[in-house]
Amino acid sequence: MIPTILFVAGSLFFLRISWKALHNPASHGFYRFFIFESILLLGLLNYRRWFEAALSPPQLLSWGLLFTSLFIVLQAVAMLRKRGGYDGREEMPENLPFENTVRVVDEGIYAYIRHPMYTSLLFLAWGIYLKGVTATTTLLMLVATLAAIVAALIEEKENIRFFGSAYRRYMRRTRRFVPWII
Repeated sequence: MIPTILFVAGSLFFLRISWKALHNPASHGFYRFFIFESILLLGLLNYRRWFEAALSPPQLLSWGLLFTSLFIVLQAVAMLRKRGGYDGREEMPENLPFENTVRVVDEGIYAYIRHPMYTSLLFLAWGIYLKGVTATTTLLMLVATLAAIVAALIEEKENIRFFGSAYRRYMRRTRRFVPWII
């Protein structure tokens, strides 16, 4: 009963913050909603296994991914606030306020990866997934991963439209999710 209540409450929260984006499948926020929902379901399916076999390799890797996820998102938010500036974008009303930066942020974690917040969500999802690998959690992990890839690709197109050649140059210097790899 409690997991169902948490799922409904979490889904309502994600619906609220994603409402405008869900009306525009061409926006990155549309796909981000499915990342959130997949992570929510992963957490609710695996919460009983959170501390099982605490020193097993999957658990240790899981905790490493979870802590890395937290570190990445904190760094990303700090950099956006410090260097991004803010301006409303009439052409993108579905964006969350913090997304409407006026400068390409290319310092801190952004000097290495273009989408640290998606990276953080991916690490969070993979960390939770490793708590209990089943066919259902594998499917949810695939949904979260594919949704993050699609969201990142769409966001890059949006950023090219807004920032132009400055963002293209930035793309050539950085990786999408993991420094020096992807």
